[in-house]
Amino acid sequence: MKRRQFITLLGGAAVAWPLAARAQQREKVRLIGILLPATADNREFQARLGTLLQGLQQSGWSIGRNLQIDTRWATAKADEIRRHAAELAALAPDVIVAHGASTVGATLQATHTVPVVFPTVGDPVAAGFVDSLARPGGNATGFMSFEYNLGGKWLELVKEIAPAIMRAAVFRDPAIPTGTGVFGAIQSVAPVLGIEAIPLNVRDADQIKRALSAFARPGNGGLIVTPSSLSFLHRDLIIALAAQYKLPALYFLRPFVTAGGLISYGPDEIEQYRQAAGYVDRILKGEKPADLPVQAPVKYELAINLRTAKALGLEVPPTLLARADEVIE
Repeated sequence: MKRRQFITLLGGAAVAWPLAARAQQREKVRLIGILLPATADNREFQARLGTLLQGLQQSGWSIGRNLQIDTRWATAKADEIRRHAAELAALAPDVIVAHGASTVGATLQATHTVPVVFPTVGDPVAAGFVDSLARPGGNATGFMSFEYNLGGKWLELVKEIAPAIMRAAVFRDPAIPTGTGVFGAIQSVAPVLGIEAIPLNVRDADQIKRALSAFARPGNGGLIVTPSSLSFLHRDLIIALAAQYKLPALYFLRPFVTAGGLISYGPDEIEQYRQAAGYVDRILKGEKPADLPVQAPVKYELAINLRTAKALGLEVPPTLLARADEVIE
């Protein structure tokens, strides 16, 4: 190659290199909206959000480089959830991550085109969020929080830790499909265990106080708290009333036990947020939510609070302790 040709080629490359570098710097930035039914100081949801962002980072997504996050802490109030869902949908993000039936329902009312990933929902088919678990069909997919047959397991655990109970109040939100479905599963097992299952349909703090006071009065009662945004909203009140009325209570997630509840059996939601990050990554890379199957939990965690058991005068069976994933002493 002649010297003049080499210099010309080198000069062209010098121009091309900065252009390539600038093209890399201008990598398309994707927007993810996140809608959570909690306040920004909620530690459990902070941990879940951190896991989601960590999972995205491990898949090559970096905030400020190729990713932008808009997180909305909507509380558990329906009007706030609807408002934030509408605002996020108006931004036309690449994906919206929504936790639970209340936020997913509001988001799907606000948009039929933006992909929606839910890290946890009770029954997405009955709620109308997807056509089927295997083929969601619309713009939403994600992960279930439990299957209905888990309700029977909850009742068995209450009976195992408190053999004397003859009645079980089932705290539920009748406005969501899981409220009816899980009670049916509990009710089907109750006669075998010699327990009367009684639904508690409540919407606010005053109703909860009145309902649990009336239920506890005859004695020999236990409590099962099923998944709903109401359960989270009134968590501290429910735990306090269960202690006040000496009700052995089972909850659907471990944070209830770390807050003072007796026993919980439910999915590892941190793991489900990690899996949700994988679905978000796949959608950002071109896959459609309609083609990504809704998945059920692969593992359930058992947590027991021995301090609460002692306060209730209960001796936890060694066989139950041996099966526990976490024991609070």
